[in-house]
Amino acid sequence: MNLQLIDTHTHLYGEEFTTDIKAVIERAENEGVQRFYLPAIDSETHNAMLQLEADFPGKCFAMMGLHPCSVKDDYKQELALIGEWLGKRPFKAVGEIGLDYYWDKTFVEAQHEVFHQQIEWALQYQLPIVIHSRDSMADSIRIVQEHQKGSLRGIFHCFTGTLEEAQQIIDLGFYLGIGGVVTYKNTHLREVVKAVSLDHLVLETDAPYLTPVPFRGKRNESSYLKYVVEKIAEVKEIPVSAAAAATSENAKKIFGG
Repeated sequence: MNLQLIDTHTHLYGEEFTTDIKAVIERAENEGVQRFYLPAIDSETHNAMLQLEADFPGKCFAMMGLHPCSVKDDYKQELALIGEWLGKRPFKAVGEIGLDYYWDKTFVEAQHEVFHQQIEWALQYQLPIVIHSRDSMADSIRIVQEHQKGSLRGIFHCFTGTLEEAQQIIDLGFYLGIGGVVTYKNTHLREVVKAVSLDHLVLETDAPYLTPVPFRGKRNESSYLKYVVEKIAEVKEIPVSAAAAATSENAKKIFGG
């Protein structure tokens, strides 16, 4: 089956892929993955991310942003660097940005400041945002609501929230990023996916993390996107080709055709 898939969130520039990145991209292409969107983390990974984009032009596309887990003592310098980059060259999105209350709450106040600033830049440059909202869904939605005056758009990456939260996100004009979690045994995500329209979903791997079944526990890679789209199709009782086409179309709406 000739699927056309888009991985809207993959960290293929990570150290986990340094020895076999060409093979990883090739395997993904063989499974129909045509584009790979690369979320930024912080200044330590910018070079690797931009190099990967340069090595695979028209396939790998960089975002720019400061990940909430990288908001530390030096966050003002890191944030200034993001501002510089956004003014220097085009990016596909401002991301990965947002809030993370799971790993460390030391810099929660700073995370909020950084999130607000990066949303403002996204509005300034008319870019979509890609949101990390681990254990912080309510606050992440509220902040987007504060800034949503009609032109803010983007993805709530790695969505695992409730149907009510999904509806709030959809009402904001945002998309739900669905990844490997939808294949896990004890997840409520399948009920959410079943209930919401395909018009609001995009595919992602978050590679090397959140590997889908049957490879859970191993390194994730973009070729495994097929397991995500197959599960979505199964849950929604539609052909895999229909799920692939709709989610790819949604990705193009966000990032540009």
